[in-house]
Amino acid sequence: MQIIEVLWWLCLSLVVYTYVGYGIILRLLVGLKRLREKQREFIDYQEFCPETTIVVAAYNEAGFIDEKIQNTLQLDYPPNKRQVVIVTDGSTDATPDIVRQYSEIKLLHQPERRGKIAAVHRTMKEVNTPVVIFTDANTYLNPEAIRNIVRHYQNPQIGGVAGEKRIHVAEKDSASGAGEGFYWKYESALKTWDAELYSVVGAAGELFSVRTELYENIPQDTVIEDFYLTLRIAQKGYRIAYEPDAYAQEGPSASVKEELKRKIRIAAGGIQAIVRLKALLNIFRYGTLSFQYISHRVLRWTVTPFALVLVFVLNILLYNYRGFYQLTFYGQIFFYVAALVGYILANKSIKIKAFFIPYYFFIMNYAVFRGIIRYLKGNQSVTWERAERANVK
Repeated sequence: MQIIEVLWWLCLSLVVYTYVGYGIILRLLVGLKRLREKQREFIDYQEFCPETTIVVAAYNEAGFIDEKIQNTLQLDYPPNKRQVVIVTDGSTDATPDIVRQYSEIKLLHQPERRGKIAAVHRTMKEVNTPVVIFTDANTYLNPEAIRNIVRHYQNPQIGGVAGEKRIHVAEKDSASGAGEGFYWKYESALKTWDAELYSVVGAAGELFSVRTELYENIPQDTVIEDFYLTLRIAQKGYRIAYEPDAYAQEGPSASVKEELKRKIRIAAGGIQAIVRLKALLNIFRYGTLSFQYISHRVLRWTVTPFALVLVFVLNILLYNYRGFYQLTFYGQIFFYVAALVGYILANKSIKIKAFFIPYYFFIMNYAVFRGIIRYLKGNQSVTWERAERANVK
């Protein structure tokens, strides 16, 4: 029984560290760094305007693309320093025709659909600016996004910049909106501290940037190319900055079913990236970057979901061992019942957000198991069907 007890505490510690403990430790380390350095770096961007290319990969985005173009052209950046390229490979709707209406936009289109990565690789051959910014077709950027991103490139150690992903959560939003919005607020805090300690560990494709010279043609079967590409740049010794004042806003997944589809794909891609970036697990070689990568990403996509299951199973075995374990058992029951209630309410379109957060947490970890199975089966297509999202308008 003592062995079971020790194993239970180890599993619980791993779960707590992954979802809460790392954030606390990270915040303490950042605080110590601030005390040591005394003065934080200030970057003035008013006179720094390098030539920049904005790349948008759009597949059948006729419902969003016109507003995306309008949003992009209204960004606060000198027009003579900004190029906009939209690649619409494989689109079968009116997306290419809509883009052709704008003379300021360079359209790249071919009928064959080979996936987003192939489209971006083709586009990068046309890019001749020192900075390239990638953004999704169904997101809206704040007016100062480009300026706030490019200012970081005054520092030669910065190889890329991750923008912030914001989920537009309205009162009418259901489980996907409440859970996803809460998740990304926490992620934003972690990324802010990650960047301040050393580097962001992977950018989100909604909005990120790299030095053009550091872009590399990654394998075309890569599932989460934004994450993989930015970590490859960090692996080369550059830092990935985080800029919360450059943000991409989008609606939440249209439903929990759609969000689950997206999470399964990300989990499968996460396992693929861990295998391909296995060198980054060597903390003796990569130091702080490895510590951040393992703590923030690897644990979530590998052992922690299994530890979460073991915490519950082992708690059953420990139920009569000490009274404390009866409390922890009922605490877990309460949490999973709350998740179940969130599921029931979501199906009945009843909006009580307090139940949606545990439901989203459950879905997030369940997706890891599905993602691992998908990766092992090798049936993740690069021409995946994106999850449907609610419009932010």
